[in-house]
Amino acid sequence: MIANRSYDCIVIGAGPGGCTAAAIVAEQGHSTLIVERDEVPRFHVGESLMPESYWIFERLGIVRDLEQAGFTRKHGVQFVSAGDKETKPFVFAEHDDRPSNMSWHVKRADFDKLLFDTAFNRGATCSDQTRVLDIEIKKKGNHLVRLQTADGKEQEISTKVIIDASGQSAMIASRLELKEYYPDLKKAAIWGYFENAQRAGGGNPEVTCILNTKSKDAWFWYIPLGDGTVSVGLVGDNDFLLKRGNAPAKTFAEEVKNCPGIGRRLQDATQVGKFNIAKEFSYTTSQMAGNGWVLVGDAGGFIDPIYSSGVFLALKSGVMAGEAVAEGLHTGDISGKQLGRWADEYESGVKWIRKLVRAFYNKNFSFGDFMKKHPQHVGNLTDLLVGRVFDRNPGEMFDDLDPWLEKLAKGESVEA
Repeated sequence: MIANRSYDCIVIGAGPGGCTAAAIVAEQGHSTLIVERDEVPRFHVGESLMPESYWIFERLGIVRDLEQAGFTRKHGVQFVSAGDKETKPFVFAEHDDRPSNMSWHVKRADFDKLLFDTAFNRGATCSDQTRVLDIEIKKKGNHLVRLQTADGKEQEISTKVIIDASGQSAMIASRLELKEYYPDLKKAAIWGYFENAQRAGGGNPEVTCILNTKSKDAWFWYIPLGDGTVSVGLVGDNDFLLKRGNAPAKTFAEEVKNCPGIGRRLQDATQVGKFNIAKEFSYTTSQMAGNGWVLVGDAGGFIDPIYSSGVFLALKSGVMAGEAVAEGLHTGDISGKQLGRWADEYESGVKWIRKLVRAFYNKNFSFGDFMKKHPQHVGNLTDLLVGRVFDRNPGEMFDDLDPWLEKLAKGESVEA
């Protein structure tokens, strides 16, 4: 059982966004309860971190913990075209001299456990194996959250503020019908883990690799992890991957044959465990906060796995929402306006990542061709790939990219 019957703040979900928000609210002296349905540590996907996450880890005081955790250092990103042409790896340190010019490939169970412990160390009450059975959002007064703890007992907790970090379950957004799916991004993913898969070797930096299939109907992620395995995921339209009459393993195998770069990398590899599936995960919400509640991470929306932005945006929204909640509890203003005061600033950065995602899914588009014609935008592209979209505006790249995409859509030439 959870000892207290009321809290200033209840956080639903112990992923990166929820734990970050809980740590920030709790460290400022507000009673905070974070509840997680599964046992911590728990499995999750999203292992490649954007470099700008560094500044959030610094804010939480866990940079040294991450450096000592044994995670693989992520030095950059490499793209492999549908024609199996490998670009030179895009190494962050060649374009950015800040401490954040490298990141990590993480085992999410270990990474999320570190964040869970950080929230606890900042003063939050942390309860895993605790299910949220119901949420009653009141127009006035405290909200009510009905929980079932690991011992099977149910109890009702009152709270001034709910931070919904429940991931794609999106408990509040689903209840209030706030979810809006992107009609052009109805994707699915099939992924698994492989031993003895090809690694960089020879002193070469490990990178996140993104490989297009020959047909460009799908692409693979390739993420080398610290335990010796490699996370390999196949992403494509939901119908293309999951409604073609095949078992996921067969679809994955067929697309490996359609992607020589992945075939070479997995030539001597052995799969560990089973395949996992996620589908139709790209959406936004029409409202990020209301009186006494706020959404963070995937509970407020998810774009696409292509640039590994999911964990970074969960962390960023966790910081921004956590600070708004802590301030609101301190001043006594927990209105939707106060709790969501960060939403416009957040969207001002997220929109550029969203635009870059849509460019990737244009089958006729090549980043290599675009950058050859517009090398002045290498800094903008760097900012986008590292996640530097909040303290800088990389949008000027789209002054040239949007017309380029329009010409491609019309079948017009874009040659220099």
